[in-house]
Amino acid sequence: MAVHSSNIIQDQIDQLLQWLSGFGKTEDGGVTRLLYDESWQQAQEAVKAKMEAMGLESRYDAVGNVFGRLEGTEKTDKVVMAGSHIDSVVNGGKYDGAYGVAAAMLAVERLKQAYGRPKQSIEIVSFCEEEGSRFPVTFWGSGHITGRLSEGETDVLKDTDGISIGQAMRACEFEAPASLPLKREDIDSFIELHVEQGGTLKKTNASVGVVSDIVGQRRYHITVEGESNHAGTTPMPERKDAVVLSSELITNITSMARRKDESMVATVGKMEITPNVPNVIASKVVFSLDVRHHSKALLEEIEQELENLYTVQAEKHGMNVSSNCWMEVEPVPMSKEVYETMYKAAESLHIPSQLMISGAGHDAQVMGSYYPTALLFVPSEAGVSHSPKEYTKSSDLEQGVKVLQETLLRLAY
Repeated sequence: MAVHSSNIIQDQIDQLLQWLSGFGKTEDGGVTRLLYDESWQQAQEAVKAKMEAMGLESRYDAVGNVFGRLEGTEKTDKVVMAGSHIDSVVNGGKYDGAYGVAAAMLAVERLKQAYGRPKQSIEIVSFCEEEGSRFPVTFWGSGHITGRLSEGETDVLKDTDGISIGQAMRACEFEAPASLPLKREDIDSFIELHVEQGGTLKKTNASVGVVSDIVGQRRYHITVEGESNHAGTTPMPERKDAVVLSSELITNITSMARRKDESMVATVGKMEITPNVPNVIASKVVFSLDVRHHSKALLEEIEQELENLYTVQAEKHGMNVSSNCWMEVEPVPMSKEVYETMYKAAESLHIPSQLMISGAGHDAQVMGSYYPTALLFVPSEAGVSHSPKEYTKSSDLEQGVKVLQETLLRLAY
């Protein structure tokens, strides 16, 4: 059942990615393509034109997602969808998002040439936005077709220049916010191919990673309140030092995450200290905490244990500790039926693969809450991402295209 191919795929995918990277190319070889800006418009229009040249029915939806449809011969009421996002972070790399779009176009084109029309309709999608780099919202594209977005958001969410998403949409001649449609009901399954943006596959020497689960995330602001005093005249036993208690809490939090489960991660990445001067004991510290795991039960368990930790340590030090959970994203399991099809596709091609958990969301996290979804990774050199230094070998890009192509063959033909 495998689709035979030669290294010509490497040349084709490299050319597509180089072509796409020309839209929004930065001086140091990176890419800046922000939702509804000029580079984004040019890239999305070019993708649409490329789909039309392939003989696909292409169209925009209300928010600027682009779809290319290969009509099925039998089952046309539901589509198998594949793709990723076209936007980038500021000065990002040329693989993030764009690879999934280019790979879907290449895989479908090769299937069409080899087998003609599928039994079930296939749609390639180039989502308009995933990164949140211009407006304070992420997954604008996949959020639209899943019906997660509310109409009011289009005029409330603004960029740093005060331009709302609604204004930016209308400037690109997309429909007014009031006409945004509801969730699409015709998606049978969704497949996203993406660079890993981490180092797991490089360590295990697997060519592709088949994702079984995408982690949930909980983000907190932890506030520790002590008492300012003189750094030289206040004896150590009499201090209520917010930095000292924060340090103890952070050490305990990271140790707790390690003990809880080997795949749980806890990160403190930001800290604000008051008054933040060298010779005064800190009266207040606010630090961030990001906890991720694929089990909702374990996320809830550690949250309760953290609350207990804060209470005990606050009483011990005679200080106050409070926690505010400001973001809660549920874990999303991928469709076992779809990812097992993908795993078997890799097996049939003799491509080394492994099941893995994704620590980042991607559009598959949104889509997976509504439709049977699978996410496939190819290795990232040195795990570098969101940078002009982002790089994946052509041979690895090729393996991803082959597995995607074989998976679509099994699902739609």
